[in-house]
Amino acid sequence: MAIEIVRAFFYDQGIANRILEFPVSSATVELAAQALGCEAKRIAKTLSFLVDGSAVLVVAAGDARVDNAKFKTRFGAKPKMLDVEHVLAATGHAVGGVCPFAIPDGVPVHLDVSLQRFTTVFPACGSSNSAIELTLVELEHYANAMGWVDVCKNWE
Repeated sequence: MAIEIVRAFFYDQGIANRILEFPVSSATVELAAQALGCEAKRIAKTLSFLVDGSAVLVVAAGDARVDNAKFKTRFGAKPKMLDVEHVLAATGHAVGGVCPFAIPDGVPVHLDVSLQRFTTVFPACGSSNSAIELTLVELEHYANAMGWVDVCKNWE
């Protein structure tokens, strides 16, 4: 199970005890916000795209939407989300629990600037009922992020 892989990853980092598991689903931004009792925009959703035949992950705020023009300018291709089976194959995590942690080598992670308005955010931890609260510095570090991008719209 993917959460066990993420738990082992965070155990090695000394923060496995910070993983939150819920008795209810947190598979969507709205459900995660309800489970956590926070605003949906603080959920750090991990979006999986196909760019030049390879998976690319973008972590964005829960209220942000991908801007096609910005994405194409940044990545040189129209945003095409991976289908359900390819998400699992590319990331090791099933839809509803996709996160930027403990993913296969070679899958780049980018953080969208829509997250920068928060002190902490809540990404998933590999299952459809988990999350972890991280600062932006921690998120960037643990996700081994390539850096910050501006590919979203419609956020405050």
